[in-house]
Amino acid sequence: MTLTADTALRLADDPNYEVRRQLAGHPQLPSGLRDRLAEDSSAYVRVGIFVRPDTPEPTRQRIYYAIQQGSGQSVDELDADLDNDAFLQKVEDHFAVTELRPLRLEWVAADPIPHVTSPYVCFRRCAASSRSLPPEAVMRLLNDDESIVRTTMATHAPHLVDLITADRIDREFRPDKRTGWRPADDFTFPPETLRRFATDPDPRMRCLAPRDPDLPADLAERLAADPDGSVRRAIAPHPRLPTRVLITLLADPSEWIARAAAASPSLPAADMERLLLLAGV
Repeated sequence: MTLTADTALRLADDPNYEVRRQLAGHPQLPSGLRDRLAEDSSAYVRVGIFVRPDTPEPTRQRIYYAIQQGSGQSVDELDADLDNDAFLQKVEDHFAVTELRPLRLEWVAADPIPHVTSPYVCFRRCAASSRSLPPEAVMRLLNDDESIVRTTMATHAPHLVDLITADRIDREFRPDKRTGWRPADDFTFPPETLRRFATDPDPRMRCLAPRDPDLPADLAERLAADPDGSVRRAIAPHPRLPTRVLITLLADPSEWIARAAAASPSLPAADMERLLLLAGV
């Protein structure tokens, strides 16, 4: 839809910040209004200007660092006397800094090279989503300071990720939000690496050891006695776990782990029948 000058001006004056945010992303937004919205009272609106390809770099930088600096107030600290619209805007402002990180910017991904060294995490992440980067750019992004950038690059160029890098990226994985996925899900570690993980100081890495289908029984037994519940849960269904050890996991203090042991196809039939009787089945 064509955006006329009169309509753009009217929308820029709209009291609803969501309307102004929509305007901020319009491809026909006049440069004068773009610069005006770059100073909007709503950080949510300013993000819309930040991500535009035609935003001057000094303006983009000013928006970015202003949002970063203003992200410290928690939602619990917001003024309870604010009306609904003002409160919602403050909430959006609070989360603006979080919104910046996962943004998918097609224009950055389409021309990634200039953004490999960008000061903005979301730009580097978008560059890392490209599958046509030269090896030196890939290496740089695999060693980026931000986990989200390293992980994105690793999953888009797995053929350039060696075992040491794969280990490091998974070990240092820090997701922006809760997820059951981890980088190791996209890597294939050889048995010797998985067996080394069985004695790793980090329980997250020990959880990877049961991915070796031929894990030695002694290592499986060691993991079944691990002080970390997530490790015991990971090893419970393993086919190489000695039967006597599997049976002890049925009495694990964690119901989560006991259920995993009970569901193991390696559980002897007699124990399966006993569990069914106890469950009244």
